[in-house]
Amino acid sequence: MFDGIAGRYDFLNRFMSLGIDVWWRKKALRMLRPHQPQTMLDVATGTGDVAIMAVNILQPRHITGIDISEGMLSFGREKVAKAGLQDRITLQLGDSETINFPDHTFDAITAAFGVRNFENLEKGLAEMCRVLKPGGHAVILEFSNPTATPVKQLYNFYFRYITPSIGKWVSRNKDAYAYLPSSVKAMPQGKEMCDILHKVGFQAVTCKTLTFGICSVYFASR
Repeated sequence: MFDGIAGRYDFLNRFMSLGIDVWWRKKALRMLRPHQPQTMLDVATGTGDVAIMAVNILQPRHITGIDISEGMLSFGREKVAKAGLQDRITLQLGDSETINFPDHTFDAITAAFGVRNFENLEKGLAEMCRVLKPGGHAVILEFSNPTATPVKQLYNFYFRYITPSIGKWVSRNKDAYAYLPSSVKAMPQGKEMCDILHKVGFQAVTCKTLTFGICSVYFASR
């Protein structure tokens, strides 16, 4: 599915979130500023949005982005080349649950709206922890389910009926974003997600909700 919608993926994200997703990504990356990471890994990088933003916000020496969708990566490489960042960003095919790097490789790891797609969530998070240097930091950005009325009701209606319709119309793919409501609902959130991060080896785990609880950002150290 992601191969098929790669060319329209960025537009869909901006359109369906009214551009708020850009603010979410920037806010998550700014949490890493005090730590000045030089080598970074962006997991489930997609079209490289976070990797490109990270160069501008954090000025690391190098960022590697991995994803299982070659279609998304191909489009992302075009964006990287257009931005003139080929020497700072490498986008490559990679399974987030079997990360092909040695232990303790990266100063920081980011993952934006990708961990909910892991087939085995704990395995994927454990791999992220494994390749993070001791003292390094991880930032995970993911959708969550708001609990306050009427945001909860509006959110559920939008995700269940509007989002799949827009995805199908814009991408010409009937399956595009139809999976989103169920994947968000099944994703561990808040304390449950923090407990899993602790279980796989992360420390000092925190969770901050954004935009009335529509999105959550998890911050952890190794």
